[in-house]
Amino acid sequence: MAPQARFCTSADRTSIAYGTIGEGPPLVHLGPWATNMELDWERPDGRTYMEGLAEGRMLVWPMRRGVGTSQRDVEDMSLEAQLADLTAVIDAMRLESFDLCGVEDGGALCIAYAAEHPAQVGRLVLWGPIVHGTDVVGADAGRSLVDLVRTNWPLARRTIADLYLPNGPAELRRWASSYLREAMSNEVAAKHLEFVFSLDVRAFASRVQAPTLVLHRRLQHNIPIAAGRAAAALIPDARFVALEGDVGVIHFQPEQALKPIREFLDAGREVPVTAAADASLDRGPVAIAASAGGIDVHTILFTDMESSTSIRQQLGDEKAQAIVHVHDSIVRDALKAHGGSEIKHMGDGIMASFTSASQALQSAVTIQRAVAAYREGEPNAPLSVYIGLNAGEPIAEEGDLFGTSVDLAKRICDQCRPGEILASNVVRELAAGRQFLFSDRGDTALRGFEDPVRLYEVRWREET
Repeated sequence: MAPQARFCTSADRTSIAYGTIGEGPPLVHLGPWATNMELDWERPDGRTYMEGLAEGRMLVWPMRRGVGTSQRDVEDMSLEAQLADLTAVIDAMRLESFDLCGVEDGGALCIAYAAEHPAQVGRLVLWGPIVHGTDVVGADAGRSLVDLVRTNWPLARRTIADLYLPNGPAELRRWASSYLREAMSNEVAAKHLEFVFSLDVRAFASRVQAPTLVLHRRLQHNIPIAAGRAAAALIPDARFVALEGDVGVIHFQPEQALKPIREFLDAGREVPVTAAADASLDRGPVAIAASAGGIDVHTILFTDMESSTSIRQQLGDEKAQAIVHVHDSIVRDALKAHGGSEIKHMGDGIMASFTSASQALQSAVTIQRAVAAYREGEPNAPLSVYIGLNAGEPIAEEGDLFGTSVDLAKRICDQCRPGEILASNVVRELAAGRQFLFSDRGDTALRGFEDPVRLYEVRWREET
């Protein structure tokens, strides 16, 4: 059954359309700036996506102002006006509590709403969310696209279609261009894009209390995956799932999106989570999970002992090996305590992997504090450790990890001074809000990397 169309009035008297389908616990779904409910329903994949979300739920699908059957002639595209539109739909449906799903800039609106109304939002799902417009496009490129929309709407539509469907067949890109033409005027499109490029909901993101799932196709052109990771890093209880593909439209390949969304929304609601299952869930700021077709993101940690060769020359092999055993024991205890996995031992150091940046950082801090405690008891022991961290999507093969993200973690470790922990900027962002203290070491040239890398020292010593 097609969504039942309804209308409500926003705070500035703008008429907002919305549709509902299904019965059960409510899920409010706010699409991106160009979403047209009727056109989405006409496509088999769009219908499959909407029906999948409505399975066992009441799906509420607001239309954006100026788009589709919502009021077309609108001036105000501010964050406040569009939040008022969402509020009007929620009030019209008399929803006291519900789950919320937002796509792209719709995700930004959902983040702001969830932060302002924590008692209402049970769980939050975000697809390719935008927390800061500059994460998507630079100021000059944004202005150029807006100008093109206003001066040559047909060419602008084709340009936007190419961004969303970079490798799609010509027929599908023509459909996307036609979709934009039917959904809104070029002036409304320009105003929506100006809103998108000026967005900044970072302050709201850090206040979200609802458990959050962030989804992103790893090769999307319209919104880079770094923008999705940045959003997840700011939300305190978020999990990030990277999916294969480059298509920017959520309901293309609908089952790829539906499976993790339904699992997340249903988790623990009918069947209590057991202690064993709960222990397997990462509680860091960004639990990176794999789904069907997904990619695991790891935080890589390297340790290295200072002057291990000279230690052997000074102490002899037997005593030097005893120091190595102390290092190994300290590192492995920390990995066990903080959910790390040892990937390999390299004679004078260990490579480990974590699904949470915060747990990797806590493990690094634990290691350095344990080494410091050992040296207090054994003041003549020549044990000092370097630790480097980076996060990314390495290649997994036969129990080992390979790739640029691993190489970078090792190069960062090589930059350490004795007793230091150095981390890349992506690790710092993933651990935002977790009370780690970082000191900016600036851009650093690393062997094998063309561009300098921003490094941060992690402070681990207890303040006195």
